[in-house]
Formats: sequence, structure tokens, C-alpha cells
Amino acid sequence: QVQLVESGGGLVQAGGSLRLGCVVSGRTFSNYAMGWFRQAPGKEREFVAGISSSITFSGRTYYADSVRGRFTISRDNAKNTVYLQMNALKPEDTAVYYCAARGLIVVLSTDYNYWGQGTQVTVSS
Repeated sequence: QVQLVESGGGLVQAGGSLRLGCVVSGRTFSNYAMGWFRQAPGKEREFVAGISSSITFSGRTYYADSVRGRFTISRDNAKNTVYLQMNALKPEDTAVYYCAARGLIVVLSTDYNYWGQGTQVTVSS
């Protein structure tokens, strides 16, 4: 049983920063590709950032155009944790943020095997 638990969401003013974390339990974390997604009210869930497993492409990172240069995804295999550092936040970044896991390779769709429960990020103007 693989479980993902996010943390770090909250309320922040525009221009501020937050760091989300996602702890993964149940399997060998380093084998998983990890993704961060978000879903705003009335919108579809969208890809934000991804990082490949440590045994393929050496942890290559991927970003949506809307967050590239502002957000950074990273992983700490010793802590079974993936992070999303979010800087220069904008009101349009407001959403529920989810982490997700799948085998080895990042995909930009929601085709992931395991999902966390989500954490709310609200950016005020």
C-alpha cells in the first residue's frame, strides 16, 4: 500500500513563497517518478511539475510553462519526500495542490498510480 501525504499549503500574499512537501510510504521511493498537480475550482486538474525517478534520467525535472522559473521541484530519497518550492506566487496559483507517483518516467497527464489527498494554496492579491 503506497501512501502520499502532502503538507505546507496555506495562505500567502502575492509575491510570497511557500514550500510544499509530500512524504511517500510503502515502496522504494527512489523508483518512482513524482509529479505535482493542481486543481482550481471549476477547472481540470493540471500538471505543475515533475521529477523522474533517480534511476532514470537522474532525476530530470519538468515544469508547466505557467510556473517555470518560479517553482522548483526536488526530491530527497533519504526522506522519501518530494518538495515543491513556490516563489513569486500569483493569485492565479490558487488551487488545491496534489502530489502523485508513478513508475520511473514523468508524464504530463494525470496518468499516475498514486495520489495524495491535496493541500490548499491560496494567494491573495
